[in-house]
Amino acid sequence: MSHKSDLIADDILGYLKAQEEKSLLRFITCGSVDDGKSTLIGRLLWDSKLIFEDQLAALESDSRKVGTQNGEIDFALLLDGLQAEREQGITIDVAYRFFSTDKRKFIVADTPGHEQYTRNMATGASTADVAVILIDARKGILTQTRRHSFITSLLGIKHVVLAVNKMDLIDYDQAKFDTIVADYKEFAKDLGYSSITPIPLSALRGDNMIEASPNTPWYEGPTLLAHLETVQVEQDAIEKPFRLPVQWVNRPNLDFRGFSGTIASGIIKPGDPIAVTASGQTSKVKEIVTFDGNLDQAFAGQAVTLTLEDEIDISRGDVLARPDERPEFADQFEARIIWMHEDHLLPGRPYIIKMGAQVTNAQISDLKYKVNVNTLEHIAGKTLELNEVGIANIATDKALAFDPYDDNRHSGRFIIIDRYSNATVGAGMVNHSLRRATNVKWQEMDINKKSRAYQKGQQSAVLWFTGLSGAGKSTIANLVEKKLHAMGKHTYTLDGDNVRHGLNKDLGFTDADRVENIRRVGETAKLFVDAGIITLVSFISPFKSERQFARNLVEDGEFIEVFIDTPIEVCEQRDVKGLYKKAREGKIANFTGIDSPYEAPENAEITVNTSDQTAEQAAEVIVAKLEEFGVLGAWYPEI
Repeated sequence: MSHKSDLIADDILGYLKAQEEKSLLRFITCGSVDDGKSTLIGRLLWDSKLIFEDQLAALESDSRKVGTQNGEIDFALLLDGLQAEREQGITIDVAYRFFSTDKRKFIVADTPGHEQYTRNMATGASTADVAVILIDARKGILTQTRRHSFITSLLGIKHVVLAVNKMDLIDYDQAKFDTIVADYKEFAKDLGYSSITPIPLSALRGDNMIEASPNTPWYEGPTLLAHLETVQVEQDAIEKPFRLPVQWVNRPNLDFRGFSGTIASGIIKPGDPIAVTASGQTSKVKEIVTFDGNLDQAFAGQAVTLTLEDEIDISRGDVLARPDERPEFADQFEARIIWMHEDHLLPGRPYIIKMGAQVTNAQISDLKYKVNVNTLEHIAGKTLELNEVGIANIATDKALAFDPYDDNRHSGRFIIIDRYSNATVGAGMVNHSLRRATNVKWQEMDINKKSRAYQKGQQSAVLWFTGLSGAGKSTIANLVEKKLHAMGKHTYTLDGDNVRHGLNKDLGFTDADRVENIRRVGETAKLFVDAGIITLVSFISPFKSERQFARNLVEDGEFIEVFIDTPIEVCEQRDVKGLYKKAREGKIANFTGIDSPYEAPENAEITVNTSDQTAEQAAEVIVAKLEEFGVLGAWYPEI
């Protein structure tokens, strides 16, 4: 909605032109629960006369039914659209509203104050230029005030309005206002804000919202709306280096080949030189094509199709840039991460990274530290829980094109996706690439895997034995190796207990340690496969994602999952090592099957059950299956 203007009736084209030329400010309201965020935005819309008559009628009716102001207008109801929000009197989802004044256009995000919905708040902050951080004048700075301040800083917001709300409930006490402002500035001194503008408010009564309030004669600063209309934010995306993530290769016929996408930052014109970040190939822009015709120039936010003067290889996910202003291109980088899911972040676990149109598999290779959002203290940790923030190193399967987030918010951010549920579990901001990403290169060898396997007359493979403790994995793997050895095959067994005496001696049994345990063993098994050896791996390996990670390390047909499907009741009856008894007594924590989950394979290549067959019989079944799969036959590839 827009403010009222005589131009609408007198000169509609002039009105539209004036609207088009106004600058746009995106801002976010945030703070603790019940600080008045929704009321503040509702009051802005009300006082600016930006509410339609039907909305006004509905607001008056809803205020009587579910309002919190004893029948008077409850401005928060303009934004609290979810039924759960109205029942609880809190904001859950992010509510966006557009409005305009004579001087500027605005998009405001009303974000949740409750800690449970911090991830929603981070979503709203990701595109904002200014943060309006509300503080209840009666309560002062709270945990969520600090949390939201840190996250807005983390997401690159440089300008803050410190809206000390509900001043009417403390009789407009200047001393209390000054104390809150001093405390906040002391807390925020290391957050990197360019400006902090404190304003005493009563959103419900309208004090210092649109006009200066007579109740605060001691305050000489701007009103909230006046500040939002005039605040100068950093240069927008148009001033940044040109970046076009290619979303689609447009090839409707043999005579046309264009590269389509939304310009993330910068300006481009026909004749400008262009480079493909991944390949380094260069050309010049021939045309800028849109549905409405060709353009003389295009800038950030526009969806366009570029045609080039030369035929060069460009695919979806490539990033186009100017040759002299290329983004970084690396497969390892440091990033800030906000974790947004109930399942913990586990370093070493495979995830999917989506950065613009670029998608690849990735791992958090090292969680360097977590950040205490209350004190900004760095805390050691092995995992991130819901709404926690950390600094981590990330390794991707392929190099990505990016800019440090502080340099370009549009090309330095990404989301983290769970490989199985496809849920977005985290959001990240790139700090910088890692030197090791450019220093470490793959060294090609003349003797390769095929040569080594051919010399041994076999096909190298991983036989991955998984199952609960006591299922019989190590016993059966030992018997299988004996049978293969007798057949003249070259083998080696990586056993869970044995590996923990050396390679994985430093790891415990938390979920994070189990993930790292499997990651190391998977990489080791890959080396044995490269050596041409049939490698037997006997590990509980309770998580599907880690077993899939190990499978992905080798080529198709080289990973054979062997599920020792023995019920936990049978395993517990055996209890050869006495571990189940100790786990039941609480003497062992994080024990698989008791207080730590086991995710059984759904499509294992081989499944045996030692509750109804002996270990010897199970070993014979497995060897017979290997014969069927062709693993045991001589391999004569082209070398």
